[in-house]
Amino acid sequence: MSNTPGAITLIKLICLGLIWGSSFMAVSIALEGFGPMTIAATRITLGASALLLITAMMRIELPSLNTRHGRTVWLAALGMGFFSNALPFSLLSWGQTYVASGFAGVCMAVVPLFVLPLAHLLVPGERMTLRRVLGFAIGFSGVLTLIGFKAFASAGSDFESLARLACLAAALCYAIGSIITRLCPSVNMLALSAAALSCGAVMIVPTALWQEGLPPSLPAGRSLLAVLYLGLVPTALAQVLLVQVARSAGPSVLSTVNYQVPVWSVFFGALLLNETLPPQLFAALVLILVGLLISRTPVHRQRP
Repeated sequence: MSNTPGAITLIKLICLGLIWGSSFMAVSIALEGFGPMTIAATRITLGASALLLITAMMRIELPSLNTRHGRTVWLAALGMGFFSNALPFSLLSWGQTYVASGFAGVCMAVVPLFVLPLAHLLVPGERMTLRRVLGFAIGFSGVLTLIGFKAFASAGSDFESLARLACLAAALCYAIGSIITRLCPSVNMLALSAAALSCGAVMIVPTALWQEGLPPSLPAGRSLLAVLYLGLVPTALAQVLLVQVARSAGPSVLSTVNYQVPVWSVFFGALLLNETLPPQLFAALVLILVGLLISRTPVHRQRP
Protein backbone atom coordinates (compact mmCIF):
# COMPACT_ATOMS: atom_id res chain seq x y z
CA MET A 1 0.00 0.00 0.00
CA SER A 2 1.33 3.43 -0.97
CA ASN A 3 1.76 6.04 1.75
CA THR A 4 1.61 8.91 -0.74
CA PRO A 5 -1.45 11.03 0.06
CA GLY A 6 -4.04 10.96 -2.71
CA ALA A 7 -6.45 13.78 -3.53
CA ILE A 8 -9.15 12.50 -1.16
CA THR A 9 -6.68 12.14 1.69
CA LEU A 10 -5.33 15.66 1.12
CA ILE A 11 -8.89 17.03 1.22
CA LYS A 12 -9.49 15.19 4.51
CA LEU A 13 -6.24 16.63 5.91
CA ILE A 14 -7.30 20.16 4.98
CA CYS A 15 -10.72 19.57 6.55
CA LEU A 16 -9.08 18.34 9.75
CA GLY A 17 -6.86 21.41 9.82
CA LEU A 18 -9.88 23.68 9.41
CA ILE A 19 -11.88 21.83 12.06
CA TRP A 20 -9.11 21.70 14.67
CA GLY A 21 -8.06 25.27 13.87
CA SER A 22 -11.58 26.48 14.66
CA SER A 23 -11.65 24.58 17.96
CA PHE A 24 -9.34 27.07 19.71
CA MET A 25 -11.89 29.85 19.20
CA ALA A 26 -14.74 27.57 20.30
CA VAL A 27 -12.89 26.57 23.49
CA SER A 28 -12.30 30.25 24.35
CA ILE A 29 -16.03 30.90 24.08
CA ALA A 30 -16.92 27.72 26.00
CA LEU A 31 -14.61 28.73 28.87
CA GLU A 32 -16.91 31.69 29.54
CA GLY A 33 -19.41 29.28 31.09
CA PHE A 34 -17.65 25.93 31.68
CA GLY A 35 -14.52 24.70 33.41
CA PRO A 36 -11.75 23.22 31.22
CA MET A 37 -12.22 19.63 32.39
CA THR A 38 -15.99 19.92 31.99
CA ILE A 39 -15.51 21.12 28.42
CA ALA A 40 -13.23 18.17 27.63
CA ALA A 41 -15.61 15.64 29.21
CA THR A 42 -18.71 17.14 27.59
CA ARG A 43 -17.26 17.30 24.09
CA ILE A 44 -16.02 13.69 24.25
CA THR A 45 -19.35 12.47 25.63
CA LEU A 46 -21.31 14.38 22.97
CA GLY A 47 -19.02 13.04 20.26
CA ALA A 48 -19.39 9.48 21.49
CA SER A 49 -23.18 9.81 21.74
CA ALA A 50 -23.41 11.19 18.20
CA LEU A 51 -21.32 8.38 16.70
CA LEU A 52 -23.13 5.69 18.68
CA LEU A 53 -26.43 7.05 17.40
CA ILE A 54 -25.17 7.06 13.81
CA THR A 55 -23.84 3.51 14.04
CA ALA A 56 -27.17 2.36 15.49
CA MET A 57 -29.13 4.07 12.71
CA MET A 58 -26.84 2.52 10.08
CA ARG A 59 -27.03 -0.86 11.86
CA ILE A 60 -23.24 -0.98 12.24
CA GLU A 61 -22.32 -3.27 15.12
CA LEU A 62 -19.53 -2.43 17.53
CA PRO A 63 -16.75 -5.02 17.89
CA SER A 64 -17.76 -8.07 19.91
CA LEU A 65 -15.98 -8.86 23.16
CA ASN A 66 -16.71 -12.55 22.58
CA THR A 67 -14.01 -12.91 19.92
CA ARG A 68 -10.26 -12.46 20.10
CA HIS A 69 -10.40 -10.03 17.17
CA GLY A 70 -13.09 -7.96 18.90
CA ARG A 71 -11.19 -7.83 22.17
CA THR A 72 -8.07 -6.66 20.31
CA VAL A 73 -10.07 -3.91 18.60
CA TRP A 74 -11.54 -2.77 21.93
CA LEU A 75 -8.05 -2.72 23.43
CA ALA A 76 -6.95 -0.44 20.57
CA ALA A 77 -10.08 1.70 21.07
CA LEU A 78 -9.20 2.00 24.76
CA GLY A 79 -5.71 3.20 23.82
CA MET A 80 -7.14 5.64 21.28
CA GLY A 81 -9.67 6.99 23.78
CA PHE A 82 -6.92 7.51 26.35
CA PHE A 83 -4.07 8.85 24.17
CA SER A 84 -6.06 10.71 21.49
CA ASN A 85 -8.81 12.19 23.68
CA ALA A 86 -8.99 11.88 27.47
CA LEU A 87 -5.35 12.40 28.49
CA PRO A 88 -4.25 15.09 25.98
CA PHE A 89 -7.46 17.11 26.48
CA SER A 90 -6.82 17.05 30.23
CA LEU A 91 -3.13 17.92 29.91
CA LEU A 92 -3.78 20.83 27.56
CA SER A 93 -6.65 22.16 29.66
CA TRP A 94 -4.41 22.24 32.72
CA GLY A 95 -1.27 23.33 30.89
CA GLN A 96 -2.86 26.32 29.17
CA THR A 97 -3.81 27.67 32.58
CA TYR A 98 -0.14 28.43 33.27
CA VAL A 99 1.63 28.90 29.91
CA ALA A 100 1.24 31.25 26.97
CA SER A 101 -1.17 29.97 24.33
CA GLY A 102 1.51 30.31 21.65
CA PHE A 103 3.58 27.65 23.37
CA ALA A 104 0.65 25.21 23.20
CA GLY A 105 0.40 25.93 19.46
CA VAL A 106 4.08 25.10 18.97
CA CYS A 107 3.60 21.88 20.93
CA MET A 108 0.86 20.71 18.55
CA ALA A 109 3.31 21.23 15.70
CA VAL A 110 5.74 18.88 17.49
CA VAL A 111 3.34 15.95 16.99
CA PRO A 112 4.79 15.01 13.54
CA LEU A 113 8.29 15.01 15.01
CA PHE A 114 7.18 12.54 17.69
CA VAL A 115 5.36 10.40 15.11
CA LEU A 116 8.38 10.09 12.83
CA PRO A 117 10.59 7.86 15.07
CA LEU A 118 7.61 6.02 16.59
CA ALA A 119 6.21 5.10 13.18
CA HIS A 120 9.68 4.08 11.99
CA LEU A 121 9.96 1.62 14.87
CA LEU A 122 6.39 0.35 15.12
CA VAL A 123 4.57 0.71 11.79
CA PRO A 124 5.58 -1.38 8.76
CA GLY A 125 6.28 0.77 5.70
CA GLU A 126 6.75 4.01 7.70
CA ARG A 127 10.51 4.38 7.24
CA MET A 128 12.25 7.51 8.57
CA THR A 129 13.86 8.56 5.29
CA LEU A 130 16.03 11.67 4.83
CA ARG A 131 13.39 13.12 2.51
CA ARG A 132 10.68 12.72 5.15
CA VAL A 133 12.83 14.17 7.95
CA LEU A 134 13.66 17.18 5.76
CA GLY A 135 10.01 17.74 4.91
CA PHE A 136 8.93 17.56 8.54
CA ALA A 137 11.70 19.98 9.57
CA ILE A 138 10.65 22.52 6.92
CA GLY A 139 7.02 22.23 8.00
CA PHE A 140 7.97 22.78 11.64
CA SER A 141 10.03 25.84 10.66
CA GLY A 142 6.88 27.20 9.03
CA VAL A 143 5.00 26.91 12.32
CA LEU A 144 7.82 28.66 14.18
CA THR A 145 7.76 31.41 11.54
CA LEU A 146 4.05 31.92 12.14
CA ILE A 147 4.05 31.84 15.93
CA GLY A 148 7.53 33.24 16.56
CA PHE A 149 10.01 32.49 19.30
CA LYS A 150 8.07 34.74 21.68
CA ALA A 151 5.93 31.69 22.33
CA PHE A 152 8.82 30.33 24.40
CA ALA A 153 9.03 33.44 26.60
CA SER A 154 8.22 32.91 30.25
CA ALA A 155 4.75 33.90 31.38
CA GLY A 156 5.97 34.21 34.96
CA SER A 157 3.26 31.95 36.40
CA ASP A 158 3.42 29.20 39.00
CA PHE A 159 3.88 25.62 37.79
CA GLU A 160 5.03 26.95 34.40
CA SER A 161 7.75 24.33 33.93
CA LEU A 162 5.34 21.49 34.71
CA ALA A 163 2.74 23.07 32.43
CA ARG A 164 5.21 23.19 29.54
CA LEU A 165 5.94 19.50 30.10
CA ALA A 166 2.19 18.83 30.14
CA CYS A 167 1.77 20.48 26.73
CA LEU A 168 4.65 18.47 25.29
CA ALA A 169 3.21 15.32 26.86
CA ALA A 170 -0.12 16.05 25.14
CA ALA A 171 1.68 16.20 21.78
CA LEU A 172 3.31 12.85 22.54
CA CYS A 173 -0.13 11.45 23.44
CA TYR A 174 -1.52 12.44 20.04
CA ALA A 175 1.46 10.78 18.35
CA ILE A 176 0.95 7.54 20.30
CA GLY A 177 -2.78 7.63 19.58
CA SER A 178 -2.18 7.85 15.83
CA ILE A 179 0.18 4.87 15.97
CA ILE A 180 -2.40 2.80 17.88
CA THR A 181 -5.06 3.78 15.32
CA ARG A 182 -2.89 2.56 12.47
CA LEU A 183 -1.97 -0.72 14.19
CA CYS A 184 -5.57 -1.60 15.13
CA PRO A 185 -6.86 -4.73 13.33
CA SER A 186 -9.18 -4.31 10.37
CA VAL A 187 -12.63 -3.12 11.49
CA ASN A 188 -15.39 -0.75 10.38
CA MET A 189 -13.91 2.74 10.78
CA LEU A 190 -17.09 4.34 12.06
CA ALA A 191 -17.47 1.61 14.68
CA LEU A 192 -13.83 2.11 15.72
CA SER A 193 -14.37 5.87 16.05
CA ALA A 194 -17.48 5.36 18.18
CA ALA A 195 -15.70 2.80 20.38
CA ALA A 196 -12.68 5.06 20.89
CA LEU A 197 -14.75 8.09 21.93
CA SER A 198 -16.90 5.90 24.17
CA CYS A 199 -13.78 4.68 25.97
CA GLY A 200 -12.52 8.25 26.25
CA ALA A 201 -15.83 9.39 27.76
CA VAL A 202 -15.84 6.59 30.33
CA MET A 203 -12.37 7.66 31.45
CA ILE A 204 -12.73 11.45 31.52
CA VAL A 205 -16.25 12.00 32.85
CA PRO A 206 -15.49 10.71 36.40
CA THR A 207 -12.30 12.78 36.43
CA ALA A 208 -14.17 15.95 35.42
CA LEU A 209 -16.86 15.37 38.05
CA TRP A 210 -14.17 14.82 40.67
CA GLN A 211 -12.24 17.95 39.69
CA GLU A 212 -15.03 20.41 38.91
CA GLY A 213 -18.37 18.78 39.78
CA LEU A 214 -21.59 19.67 37.99
CA PRO A 215 -22.07 23.32 36.96
CA PRO A 216 -24.46 25.11 39.35
CA SER A 217 -26.64 26.22 36.42
CA LEU A 218 -26.74 25.84 32.66
CA PRO A 219 -24.46 28.50 31.10
CA ALA A 220 -25.66 31.06 28.59
CA GLY A 221 -26.43 30.06 25.02
CA ARG A 222 -23.09 31.28 23.60
CA SER A 223 -21.01 28.91 25.74
CA LEU A 224 -23.49 26.09 25.31
CA LEU A 225 -23.43 26.40 21.52
CA ALA A 226 -19.64 26.38 21.59
CA VAL A 227 -19.58 23.12 23.58
CA LEU A 228 -22.13 21.55 21.23
CA TYR A 229 -19.97 22.54 18.27
CA LEU A 230 -16.86 21.11 19.94
CA GLY A 231 -18.60 17.81 20.60
CA LEU A 232 -20.12 17.33 17.15
CA VAL A 233 -17.45 18.76 14.82
CA PRO A 234 -13.88 18.90 16.29
CA THR A 235 -14.54 15.71 18.29
CA ALA A 236 -17.07 13.42 16.54
CA LEU A 237 -16.48 14.36 12.89
CA ALA A 238 -12.75 14.87 13.40
CA GLN A 239 -12.42 11.45 15.05
CA VAL A 240 -13.97 9.78 11.99
CA LEU A 241 -11.64 11.67 9.62
CA LEU A 242 -8.66 10.95 11.87
CA VAL A 243 -9.32 7.21 11.81
CA GLN A 244 -9.80 7.20 8.03
CA VAL A 245 -6.54 9.05 7.32
CA ALA A 246 -4.50 7.11 9.88
CA ARG A 247 -5.78 3.78 8.57
CA SER A 248 -5.41 4.56 4.86
CA ALA A 249 -2.35 6.83 4.64
CA GLY A 250 -0.52 6.16 7.92
CA PRO A 251 0.28 8.17 11.07
CA SER A 252 3.08 10.19 9.46
CA VAL A 253 0.73 11.66 6.86
CA LEU A 254 -1.98 12.24 9.49
CA SER A 255 0.46 14.06 11.79
CA THR A 256 1.16 16.74 9.18
CA VAL A 257 -2.29 18.20 9.86
CA ASN A 258 -0.82 19.66 13.07
CA TYR A 259 1.26 22.05 10.94
CA GLN A 260 -1.99 23.49 9.55
CA VAL A 261 -3.79 24.01 12.85
CA PRO A 262 -1.96 27.21 13.96
CA VAL A 263 -2.45 28.70 10.48
CA TRP A 264 -6.19 28.06 10.41
CA SER A 265 -6.62 29.26 13.99
CA VAL A 266 -5.03 32.59 12.96
CA PHE A 267 -7.35 32.79 9.93
CA PHE A 268 -10.43 32.17 12.08
CA GLY A 269 -9.27 34.72 14.62
CA ALA A 270 -8.96 37.35 11.89
CA LEU A 271 -12.21 36.38 10.20
CA LEU A 272 -14.49 36.04 13.22
CA LEU A 273 -12.74 37.84 16.09
CA ASN A 274 -11.35 40.81 14.09
CA GLU A 275 -7.77 39.89 14.95
CA THR A 276 -4.96 41.21 12.73
CA LEU A 277 -3.32 38.80 10.32
CA PRO A 278 0.42 38.61 11.08
CA PRO A 279 2.61 39.66 8.12
CA GLN A 280 4.58 36.39 8.27
CA LEU A 281 1.43 34.28 7.80
CA PHE A 282 1.81 33.63 4.09
CA ALA A 283 5.55 32.88 4.33
CA ALA A 284 4.74 30.36 7.06
CA LEU A 285 2.01 28.81 4.92
CA VAL A 286 4.44 28.36 2.01
CA LEU A 287 6.98 26.61 4.26
CA ILE A 288 4.30 24.31 5.67
CA LEU A 289 3.04 23.33 2.22
CA VAL A 290 6.58 22.77 0.92
CA GLY A 291 7.36 20.59 3.93
CA LEU A 292 4.22 18.53 3.33
CA LEU A 293 5.08 18.00 -0.34
CA ILE A 294 8.68 17.02 0.40
CA SER A 295 7.71 14.58 3.16
CA ARG A 296 5.46 12.63 0.78
CA THR A 297 6.96 9.29 -0.22
CA PRO A 298 7.32 9.27 -4.03
CA VAL A 299 5.37 6.49 -5.72
CA HIS A 300 8.03 5.62 -8.26
CA ARG A 301 10.47 4.57 -5.52
CA GLN A 302 8.16 1.89 -4.11
CA ARG A 303 8.60 -1.70 -5.30
CA PRO A 304 5.55 -3.74 -6.28
